[in-house]
Parts: sequence; C-alpha cells; structure tokens
Amino acid sequence: MTFQNPEREQIKEILSGSDTIAVVGLSDNPERVSYMVSEAMQAKGYTIIPVNPNADTILGQKSYAKLSDIPVPVDIVNVFRRSEHTPPVAEEAVAIGAKTLWLQLGILNEEAGKIAASGGLNVIMDRCIKVEDSILLPGGKSKT
Repeated sequence: MTFQNPEREQIKEILSGSDTIAVVGLSDNPERVSYMVSEAMQAKGYTIIPVNPNADTILGQKSYAKLSDIPVPVDIVNVFRRSEHTPPVAEEAVAIGAKTLWLQLGILNEEAGKIAASGGLNVIMDRCIKVEDSILLPGGKSKT
C-alpha cells in the first residue's frame, strides 16, 4: 500500500492546532528554500525551532543539533532533508512526542511514514507547509 496524505480538512486542523515547528535541516542561508519557508511560517505566527548542528542561531532562534535537544514540546517536525535521511528523523520525532511529521515538497519515504504513524504521529509527505498554510489558513492562524 502506498502512502496517502491526510485530507485537506485534517491538514487544516493540524496547522491551526499547531504552534511550534521544529525544522530539521533549516539552513542559515536566506537564499535556501528551508530558510524562506521557515521565515514565512514565523511571520504567520508559528514558533520556529531550527535543528541544524552547524548553526548557533537561525531566524533569531537558538538552533539545536538534534530534536532531542529541544527543551519545549514540538507540534510539527518539518523536514528539509533528503528522503533517505528521514527514517532516523521520524524515530526522533516519535521519541520527543511530536504530533506531526511533515516531509517537505519532494521528500517521500514510506519507512519514515510507517515509523511516525506507528508512533501515533500524523504524517504528511511531499507537501510544502508554507503552501498548505497559505491555501488552508489564508487569514492566518486563529488562536483558540
């Protein structure tokens, strides 16, 4: 059986119910897609937590070497890593109790999806979080 993303209404609920996004593979280079997407999500009101062992701060936020170093709860683990590197990220996302594993546009890994789903996480793959947020929550997040 091949992976299928949740329906759009569920993705909307995931986004509107999330505040903190840990971004694995977030570059400190403003020219990189990961930076631009994360900057846009930060501007929409999400707390962005960079996960990049090679940077101290990105987008004004302390960067962590790995997910398990983050001292606060994480709603979404957004991944900007090549597909073959995502299963260990899925394992870490489960271990920290994240709610959702989100693999960015062009990133798809069935094994990572199974690991996250079996750990109770929502799984979204091969979708851009910024695009989905712009389509589903065009007026911004509503705080409940």
